Amino acid sequence: MAGQTDVINLTLLESALIAAALAVGLVGGGVAIALFSGRTLRQAREQAGEVLRNAETSASSLAKDIQLTAERAAAERRSEVDREVKAALQGIQEGQARSQKIQETLERKLEHINEREIRLDSQESALVSRSEEITKAAAAVAQDRESIHARIGEIAKLTHEQARAIFLEDVRAASLRDAAVVEQKIITEAETRGREQAREITLMAIQRYAADTVSDSTIRSIKISSEEMKGRIIGREGRNIRALEKATGVDIMIDDTPGVISVSCFDRVRQAIAAETLQKLVHDGRVHPTRVEEVVEQVRRDIHQRIIQHGTEAALEADIRGLHPKIIEAMGKLHFRTSFGQNVLQHSLEVAFFSQLIADQLGLNGAIARRAGFLHDIGKAMDHEFEGGHPAIGMDFAARHGEKTEAVLNAIGGHHSDIASTTPYTPIVMAADALSGARPGARRESMELYVKRLEQLEAIAYEQPSVTEAFAVQAGREIRVIVDARKADDATTHMIAAAIAKRVESEMTFPGEIKVSVLREVRAEATAR
Repeated sequence: MAGQTDVINLTLLESALIAAALAVGLVGGGVAIALFSGRTLRQAREQAGEVLRNAETSASSLAKDIQLTAERAAAERRSEVDREVKAALQGIQEGQARSQKIQETLERKLEHINEREIRLDSQESALVSRSEEITKAAAAVAQDRESIHARIGEIAKLTHEQARAIFLEDVRAASLRDAAVVEQKIITEAETRGREQAREITLMAIQRYAADTVSDSTIRSIKISSEEMKGRIIGREGRNIRALEKATGVDIMIDDTPGVISVSCFDRVRQAIAAETLQKLVHDGRVHPTRVEEVVEQVRRDIHQRIIQHGTEAALEADIRGLHPKIIEAMGKLHFRTSFGQNVLQHSLEVAFFSQLIADQLGLNGAIARRAGFLHDIGKAMDHEFEGGHPAIGMDFAARHGEKTEAVLNAIGGHHSDIASTTPYTPIVMAADALSGARPGARRESMELYVKRLEQLEAIAYEQPSVTEAFAVQAGREIRVIVDARKADDATTHMIAAAIAKRVESEMTFPGEIKVSVLREVRAEATAR
């Protein structure tokens, strides 16, 4: 601060000296002017002295003013510096106070941390001790468990593995019962919600579609007018019948039955060709190998045209468009095939209309459902020519001949659950297929097959545990099973019903569906004397 004051004073003195020098210069200039103007030296000196005095007076006055100004400026500057110093000192004091508080806070936190470390160390020691105690206790428990197991084994005369197996078997049985209870609860809830709607849709579909009862099967027996015609059919040394069998690929059976010749072949088309050929030969009366070949060729052409006609008429009746000619031909072949006495082509038309009715009720595309139902059994037209089931054969055949709709292909291949359903149309076709086969008068079967199916159905039921009686009722469409109530609870009853249904599906061939009803029977007896 003193150095700043000295600098200010020096500046003021320099200013005063500069002013004095200016005054002297002015005096000198005046003297020179006087000399040049012709004045006398005396006058010039007097005038110079006066000027000098005036200049000194002015310089002294000016120096005083400058000094006063400098002193005021120095005082103001000193006051300003004092204020700045005071503010700086105050800031330093406040910073020191804050630093003191921070230091005190840090010291308290450090002290708290030290206390926590001490507590953690003590807790860690306690945990280590506790862990050692637990380890010792676990070892003791394991030793006691081994002793108990050994003692139990001695008492029960079972090894540890045997006891464990028995325990796991009990747990498995209990789990199966619990699972059966949950499964039955879910099934009951689903059936309660869907039974009414399903019944309404099913009855509506059956009522709205009216069809004939079971169709006639393909002709297998040919009536002849006389026994002499049998001899002509056989020919000399059997040449005529051999030529007929070779040309048609069927077996001709001529026995002692009067007025009848039987035709046997698994291919219904070839069977139809042979049957019509025999009818024409019997009617014409001329029978020899050349004539047989001519008639067979003529009948084969007629049957092929008839196949195309049947397929075309069926497609028009079902309003199915855009079918490949090979698909129409395959559908026409189904006219000559039957399943449990039901004509397969007629069955396909029924399934098509049932599928449309159900799809319309569910808000789906009826045209797609009708197309899927119409083509679902197309594999039966060539299943004797390829390996595998008719669903897979039909799906591959339809795909190779221009059928691109995924819903239709999946319904063809999955209507017997051979593949997973990827669209809602597959279960619709499955339901329609069951409706067509199960409706009254749709199918028939021989008495021998019927009795055999009933016996097999009851045998499957008797193989289940706790079953005491089993009865096939409603023409084999329901099996009623009675179980011993002392050996089977409610959950086990549901498990038995599911097991019987699963075995029936996998081991038996039957039209429509079979209902499995399992009943728990309790018999109470008392004697009065």
